[in-house]
Amino acid sequence: MSRSERAQEEIRRFLDIGAVQIAELDLDGDEAVLRPGPGSPPVTHGEVFVLVRRGGRPVGTLLGRVPEGADPRAVLAERARAECGPADLGEAGEPPFTSVVVATRERSGQLARALDSLLAQDHPRFEIVVVDNAPVTGETRELVERKYAERVRYVCEPVPGLAAAHNAGLDVVGGEVVAFTDDDVVADPRWLTELTAPFAADPGLGCGTGLILPARLTTPAQVLLESHGGFAKGFTPRTYDPARPPGDEPLFPFTAGRFGSGANMAFRTAVLRSVGGFDPATGAGTAARGGDDLYGFVRVLAQGHRLRYTPYALVWHHHRETWRDLETQAYGYGAGLTAYLTAVLVNRPALLPAFLARLPRGLAHARTLTAVRETDGADGADGPGTPGDHDARTHPWPRRLSRLQRRGMLYGPVGYVKARRALRAAAREKTARGAR
Repeated sequence: MSRSERAQEEIRRFLDIGAVQIAELDLDGDEAVLRPGPGSPPVTHGEVFVLVRRGGRPVGTLLGRVPEGADPRAVLAERARAECGPADLGEAGEPPFTSVVVATRERSGQLARALDSLLAQDHPRFEIVVVDNAPVTGETRELVERKYAERVRYVCEPVPGLAAAHNAGLDVVGGEVVAFTDDDVVADPRWLTELTAPFAADPGLGCGTGLILPARLTTPAQVLLESHGGFAKGFTPRTYDPARPPGDEPLFPFTAGRFGSGANMAFRTAVLRSVGGFDPATGAGTAARGGDDLYGFVRVLAQGHRLRYTPYALVWHHHRETWRDLETQAYGYGAGLTAYLTAVLVNRPALLPAFLARLPRGLAHARTLTAVRETDGADGADGPGTPGDHDARTHPWPRRLSRLQRRGMLYGPVGYVKARRALRAAAREKTARGAR
């Protein structure tokens, strides 16, 4: 048995479900409309991961089983009405002029899918900037110029790394608010409006984040990641205010992963520029492996600005498909966490006393995040965790992935130092070339 086969077998020991269908269910009074998720086939019998909407707004997810021969809409609507509460149906308000930055590298097929969804946004006034990060071919430029012409701006950033790419986009945008998403998402048509409207309502808002759900659950690795909590942060809107630290977040603001993720975030442009943007020694594509988004959240909060999470701003994310991808992701999560903390303390040393005061609880929190969990839930519940169990710690998590996360945490500060050295070396080389 190959290493890959052994890995797949390990996942299957933790999960008793295979591929899961993706669907959306909109409850409107006594009516229910069921449709497949973006790019998914029509729903049939079997396991179905369902996003439930009320009045068009996301209010919850559920994992349901449709018996063979049953009506999927009737079965899933009955569950949804019992389990998913109402939405705030108030108007989102008039959003400000917004710039959307999408960083990419040699993934023109995925990028086209993302751009198509972004151009279909109902936001009244926005621009899109694609940042081609350290390209090795001209595919991305050719795609943007051929298919999207005047609708999308193209920027090339030769320095590798997601943070460097985001900073390149930040340098050229004209919007009052700048939103960031990834090239492997499909944005809901109201994503940008819902994400950015709170900035108009709250002048003290510096950052906004939104809901990220899986676009596919077809492989064991994708199911396991989503069972582990995925990227979603629940269905309750919440504002984080540094002037009133949340009582249920004793590690605030250093548990930045609780606030959201880089595939669905926005900043007041002037605020993000005032803190120097993202640290270019963080993020995918650098030795630090990640943490650029978390760095941005904490820097903005540390300046006294508020952060708003809204589940109504939705993007669908294409999770990585293989066990090897999941191993890389687990290690990167751990490395990015401690790399961003290192970056914050290097760039904002005044936060060191607050960080040290929270360190003991932080270590306990890290152990909880990376704990090995068998099939039975930690709370005694029967059966494995399932997609949609966001923020619960009852889902399975294999020993191999737990170890990789913890190794990544140990490596993160080292990776950050390596990334800073690489940036300095590149800057010296550029200066030397200019002098010749």
